Amino acid sequence: MAEIEIDTLGEDVPLLEGIRTTRSLRRLKPDPVPPALIRKVCEAATFAPSGGNRQPWFFVAVTEPERKAWIADRYRPAFLEYIAPAVEAAKDPEYPETQRKNMRAAIHLAEHLHEAPVLLFVAGWTRRGRPQLQALMPAVQNVLLACRAVGLGACLTQLHLAFGREIDEWLGLPENCPSCAMIPIGWPRGRYARPSRRSVDTCLFWERAEGID
Repeated sequence: MAEIEIDTLGEDVPLLEGIRTTRSLRRLKPDPVPPALIRKVCEAATFAPSGGNRQPWFFVAVTEPERKAWIADRYRPAFLEYIAPAVEAAKDPEYPETQRKNMRAAIHLAEHLHEAPVLLFVAGWTRRGRPQLQALMPAVQNVLLACRAVGLGACLTQLHLAFGREIDEWLGLPENCPSCAMIPIGWPRGRYARPSRRSVDTCLFWERAEGID
């Protein structure tokens, strides 16, 4: 892909359409992703809001096979523990097919995490001993939206936090700049589309919330 194409790729995607059609894509092709595209989606992340314009974020893109394998070897045990209740529940024939489909995609990602072209970690300086999630999570969302705009598949996961300090040290992150998210990125095997969502009218209230259980 020529540099000029990367410069303009995704620039004409309507904002609200991009938001409505950004869903988690966990089945990724192993084909390499141009570093310039990773730079582009990370640049989008830097336009997220941050209190006092502190911009606490850092991004670590892991692409070397042996480094991805090291991370995947730690991710899988955490994932298997996390997904075990859903796997058991899915034995029920009445288990919702949409949830079953999502579970299969998550299992696929865990099994093939080392094949994802890029594992992008989002990290940031702590403030008063806490991660500045009010800035970091909007930055994560900007990465996901930018990936959708340029045609890359991506999803958000935090399961690596089960081995957070070990992985952060592996990534060269100091203790006061921990990672908060890992985003596997690659060319998708599926496609972007509107995910299933309940109507906003079921969760929007005026003046006072009523009937939330």
